[in-house]
Parts: sequence; C-alpha cells; structure tokens
Amino acid sequence: MLDKFSEVKVESPSDIIIRQIRRLISTGQLNPGDKLPPERKLAEKFGVGRTAVRDAIRKLEFYGIARTLPQSGTIIAGLGIAALEGLITEVLNIEETDFHSLVETRVLLEVEAVGRAAKRRTTDDIVALQNALSSYENKIINGLSAVEEDLLFHLKIAEAGGNKVLKTLMLIITPDIVKNFNQFNVCSADRPQTALKEHENILRCIIDQDVKSARNAMREHLEDILQFSLNQQKR
Repeated sequence: MLDKFSEVKVESPSDIIIRQIRRLISTGQLNPGDKLPPERKLAEKFGVGRTAVRDAIRKLEFYGIARTLPQSGTIIAGLGIAALEGLITEVLNIEETDFHSLVETRVLLEVEAVGRAAKRRTTDDIVALQNALSSYENKIINGLSAVEEDLLFHLKIAEAGGNKVLKTLMLIITPDIVKNFNQFNVCSADRPQTALKEHENILRCIIDQDVKSARNAMREHLEDILQFSLNQQKR
C-alpha cells in the first residue's frame, strides 16, 4: 500500500517566486526585455528574505529566463522561457510513458553537441567546462544535490560546440527530463561519484579534441538513464 503514496515536498520560497514569475510570463504581463524590480523591493513585496529572491533569480538565469546586467539590474531574457514552461510536455502532450522518448532525444542532442565541442572548443571553453565540473565535484564531495551543476556542465558542452540551436533544444527538454528523473528516482547511491568520473573522461576527450572518443564517452555516460527509461516504457 505504501508504494502508492509519494513523498510530500514542501516548496521553497524561491520556487514559489519562480512560479509567480512563470505565470506573469505565460500571461504576457512580463515580456522579454522587461526589467524586474530591485532585489530589495522584490523581497519586501514577496515577504521573504533577499536570499530567497537572489536564489530565484539565480535559477532563472541558469535556465536562460533572466539575465542580470551590470548596473542595469535583472531583465527577462526571452531565451529559455519555453524551457521553464515545459514546452515539450504541453505541446506534444507527452505522458509519463514517453520518458524514454525524452531521454532518447537528449542522447541524440548530447552526442552531437559533445562531438562539435571536441572539434571546436577554445581555451575559454575549456576553462568554463573546468569551472562547471569543479562546481559539480564540490557538491558531490559535500553530499549535496548537484542536479543544476550537472546540467550546467552539459550546457557548457553545448556552448563549446558553437551551435545555439542545440543548446536551446537542450534547454527546452531539460525541465521534463529532470522532472521524470526525480519522479522515478533514477539515481543509485553511488551514481553521483560514477557520473563525476564520466564527466572527467568527457572533458579529457574534449581537451584532446578526440571527437570519436568524446561521442562514445557521452553515450556511455547516458546509457544508464537510457536503459532505465526503456525499461520504464515496457512496464
């Protein structure tokens, strides 16, 4: 009987703030280029601390929904709005049984992205990837959730490939992947450490500009979740 119930998750203040901003965007009350009020005023309006507002803005920036400009404040960026809304799920009416389709699409995109990254990466790209990997490693070492850091590493790979469309497509499907990823509890206890080693291998291939090995390393990295999604589809 217990397996019929799900854990009750309490939303954080930052998640509630993000949901409000989502609603304003989807209803057209906030548009690309619109400037958000200062952090202090937002905190007062929401009735929360500035840390919660700062965390919400950081997540919005991660998904490309907002962009903070020096001395100009935070604006709605436009890029990534569809991602936060879960475009794939809503437009194609994807159900839980289509989790495999999402994962399969991600594999296709990621393998193509990492191949291009290995071929085109610059010194700046390598630094960005190393920083993203360090952030991921720090979270893992401290036993913390590193979902965002994991995704950031993959997005930096797409950036290194120099194809903005690939990156945008990854942003579009990411929320649906994460949602199902968490719902099905894909990760085993030792998966983060294994993923870290796989990330390190992928980065080495990119640095060495070994396109074939980079593509193979990415396929191997995503094999577990691909197989899990296939098994889920057969249920």
